[in-house]
Amino acid sequence: MNVIVVGAGHMGRGLALRLCRQGHDVTVVDRDREELEELGEEFSGRRVVGVGFDRAVLSEAGVERASAVIACTSSDEANIVIARVARGTYRVPRVIARLYDISKAEAYRRLGIQTISTTDWGIRYACELLTYQEMDTVYEVGSGDVQLVRTDVPALLEGRPVRELTAVGEVGVVAVSRNNETFIPTLGTVLEHGDVVYVAVASSASRKFRYMIGKSE
Repeated sequence: MNVIVVGAGHMGRGLALRLCRQGHDVTVVDRDREELEELGEEFSGRRVVGVGFDRAVLSEAGVERASAVIACTSSDEANIVIARVARGTYRVPRVIARLYDISKAEAYRRLGIQTISTTDWGIRYACELLTYQEMDTVYEVGSGDVQLVRTDVPALLEGRPVRELTAVGEVGVVAVSRNNETFIPTLGTVLEHGDVVYVAVASSASRKFRYMIGKSE
């Protein structure tokens, strides 16, 4: 995937480096050459110096063949201009704009521009941490026939594979959070101390699930 990241601040650099590690072709655009140099030797993509909403700069960055453009400068106004040019003029399939003011997100979504907000994410994550329980139902599917349960990995399962927390048709681990990253595990993924697991549990298997993680009724 060809990705253009406009803005080489902390967020832009972090995105660019991660996307490179995942094997994507990444170009970073910023008006400040020094910010681009902060990407370091680990960054294997292209660097383009210039204003991100300048069409000549976007063209130099390869916007005509881009699969995605992510506008994450420090200015909401600049990000939206960049996103609208990428989407409206160059028909880039996926366009994401970083916004500090989340009140405008819905309006831009209707224009085909996805938005992200570190402020909004921070609020939701802080609330999640404040309300976190050792074992907590975070979502119910349908009329409660299936629950998505979040729980710390108990000591008895540390060092054990995910398959030991699986019962076909009843209990299934859908995600694991580890060291501030969340991923979808395989049955062979080994659970570690400090992991938080998200488990889909059929309501009829609630007692079995509690037994599997060593909790009594």
